[in-house]
Amino acid sequence: MKRLLITLAAIIIATAPVMAKKEKKNVTYNEKGEIIKTGTNFGPLPVVAFDADRGFQFGALLNLYQFGDGSTYPNPKSQWYFEASAYTKESAINSYKFIVNYDNKTLIPGVRMSICTGYYKDAALDFYGFNGYQSNYDMDMLKPTFKFDGSPDKDSEDYNKTFRKFEEKGKMPKGFYRFGRDLIKAKIDFTGEILENFYWEAGYNFSWTKAQSFKPKGYAVLDNPAVLTDIETAALYIPGGTTLFDLYKAWGIISEDEAKGGITSSIRVGLMYDSRNVENNPTKGIWAEAHIIAAPKWLGTTDPHYKFCVTMRQYLPIVPDKLTFAYRIGYQGTFGDSAPWYNLPFYTNMGIKADNDGFGGYRTVRGLMLNRVQGLDTGFYNVEFRWRFIDFKLWKQNIAFALSAFTDGAHVFRGYNMAFSDDAKQRIIEGAGNVIEGAIKAEQYQALYDKFVFNRKDGFHGSAGAGLRFIMNQNFIVALEYARCFNKQDGKGAFYINTGFLF
Repeated sequence: MKRLLITLAAIIIATAPVMAKKEKKNVTYNEKGEIIKTGTNFGPLPVVAFDADRGFQFGALLNLYQFGDGSTYPNPKSQWYFEASAYTKESAINSYKFIVNYDNKTLIPGVRMSICTGYYKDAALDFYGFNGYQSNYDMDMLKPTFKFDGSPDKDSEDYNKTFRKFEEKGKMPKGFYRFGRDLIKAKIDFTGEILENFYWEAGYNFSWTKAQSFKPKGYAVLDNPAVLTDIETAALYIPGGTTLFDLYKAWGIISEDEAKGGITSSIRVGLMYDSRNVENNPTKGIWAEAHIIAAPKWLGTTDPHYKFCVTMRQYLPIVPDKLTFAYRIGYQGTFGDSAPWYNLPFYTNMGIKADNDGFGGYRTVRGLMLNRVQGLDTGFYNVEFRWRFIDFKLWKQNIAFALSAFTDGAHVFRGYNMAFSDDAKQRIIEGAGNVIEGAIKAEQYQALYDKFVFNRKDGFHGSAGAGLRFIMNQNFIVALEYARCFNKQDGKGAFYINTGFLF
């Protein structure tokens, strides 16, 4: 908490002088007693965040808001967002991102334009399989089926010391549920008013995904010859080790053609209703969207697919500007029976924000492990009480603190094809040295399949938690939140330090 207070103080101190230069000598106030911001408000800020799924985040960002004459405050007329940051997941600086976003409401008369671009490097991204609870998450089952590279005898003191060190850091055997991903994203969206609060949406989205296996440092999952003495675990031994991502490829759930990723080039069209009083910190109104995504072959898409997305958000004031009940309900589906696996994690957003990884994690379902819920048709909800318990002014900035209590949930309504295909079994047999060895390998992979893929439909994934938010000028928001899952299959819970409201 001490570190947080120091960080917030630094944000105010760093930002206030720059913003103050743009203030008029005669400060004006709105009906709520807030200082009306005018001109350009900006300041370079440190990125100080923590995500249970990606680790501690550090770097720098620049948020620039243009309010013009202040007539639209607290909603800016245009804004820029720049970020360069890195994550410390797996105790190494091996994951980072670069983001540039731009939003303008006046450049094109009557049309809002939003541009989002970014490069994301995830050396150890979460991968828990598809279809929710059809994919078994069991860390305990993996504990006897790994070894340390070059470690001494299992019973030695040195081995046990190393074992305990890895276990205490929570690194083992998490590498089984990881893969590597390089991602480039770019999109441009346009919004225009049809009637009051009713809008059309249209845009273009591009993404390039490169996927590769994750090689855990210091140990190899599913590679411990000692298990060969145990009939129950002998079939789980894979020389050289492997991860769940590798198993999905071996089983044929992820096809060879899609395994390394690909290009998605899509057109998006939709409708939106938006009656929010404030875009970044709403206390009343409705924000609803419905859009269709088409990614055909002729547009450059590697694996053509077609999707749709519907989202409903509402903000109900219980005590005006103090206590708000807010909820979000979303559903994303696929036309047809196929979509590339590397597009499943993303929940589609039109407008100023890029598509979110989901479902699970800070931007979709808090508490759940990132990407825990994936399928062809997936729905989720967020329900939240927001209490803005204090407002004050400091160095000509509008400052507020808010508490929240929430519950989130998700469910896979139509699953991805999880069959261990005959073609995959044949490839395993043919890849062995001889028929006997091939048959043994096929049995090994079948045993692993039975351990990690259940013959059942998904159930409800739920969590609950609370949070604290620091709010400056209705737009810059720092959030601290903790959420606990209802089912241990979804994780033990998660703590987050991030920016903005979830919705």
